[in-house]
Amino acid sequence: MSFKALLVERDDEGKTTASVQQLDESQLPDGDVLVAVEYSTVNYKDGLCVGPGGGLVRNYPHVPGIDFAGTVERSSDTRFKAGDKVVLTGWRVGEAWWGGYSQKASVKADWLVPLPDALSTYQAMAVGTAGITAMLAIIALEAHGLKPDQGPVLVTGAAGGVGSVATAILHNLGYEVAAVTGRPETADYLKGLGATTIVPREELNETVKKPLEAETWAGCVDAVGGAMLARILGQLKYGASAASIGLAGGAQLPATVIPFLLRGVNLLGIDSVMQPYEKRLAAWEKLSTALPMDKLEGMIQPATLGELPELGAKILKGQIKGRVVVDVNA
Repeated sequence: MSFKALLVERDDEGKTTASVQQLDESQLPDGDVLVAVEYSTVNYKDGLCVGPGGGLVRNYPHVPGIDFAGTVERSSDTRFKAGDKVVLTGWRVGEAWWGGYSQKASVKADWLVPLPDALSTYQAMAVGTAGITAMLAIIALEAHGLKPDQGPVLVTGAAGGVGSVATAILHNLGYEVAAVTGRPETADYLKGLGATTIVPREELNETVKKPLEAETWAGCVDAVGGAMLARILGQLKYGASAASIGLAGGAQLPATVIPFLLRGVNLLGIDSVMQPYEKRLAAWEKLSTALPMDKLEGMIQPATLGELPELGAKILKGQIKGRVVVDVNA
């Protein structure tokens, strides 16, 4: 059986090209479950893998797409049967294993999660890895004591995928949201998702000499890292937490330990790739009720397989707003 997929190839000189091609099922990796993919999405890692790979892709030719949702065609694992709706995020699919930019995907059963009844496959990919990461961050913040009556929660990189979903969920859960963005033109979009305050990026992206500033934020979902995260640590309220989910501003953290010692703040690392099944399932279930669907619809940009090389380049430049949903059958 042949199917369409976005195939990335590399020549002898190391140059990569991505194009939509017809492939055969025999070319798929040896997985437990064959899924007829319906939708995928575009994440920062996808941008790397559609292009030169960023060190993530092990072997070529390669099919990127780190998440997808679809219907099981056949399964050798008793947990899944033909006709089941499933979703996959993480596990290095789309990096070390062929991924979701394809009409067919063959994967390990352990990597799949049943699609929550409240979500369609289209909505699941509007959520995608970015949304699950946002939900995991909020779950972690609440587990460390965050409550709506404690003050504003800061979301950095707010117009991106994780930030957009985090803003909408936090607002829906009753939090006051301060959204950080370097794109002033996204202010109305962010307010539509529920942001109360728009914080220009330049107000936070410089390090200061003071290890502590005024206690301002009850919590933070941070997609930026670098100097901005270091500064935010010094602005958190006593006992508050920052959930670190990205490094758009760099991997270095030019911080001091003073906020930890004098204010008892917490820095929480959030990984969505290797999360255990039960935590992954719980995040999907909570997300299906915590994220308002009307807000989700407002984030979506539709796309096809053929548009992915251009979209991959754009997301690496920070030029994608909200969530891209890829109809692999369009």
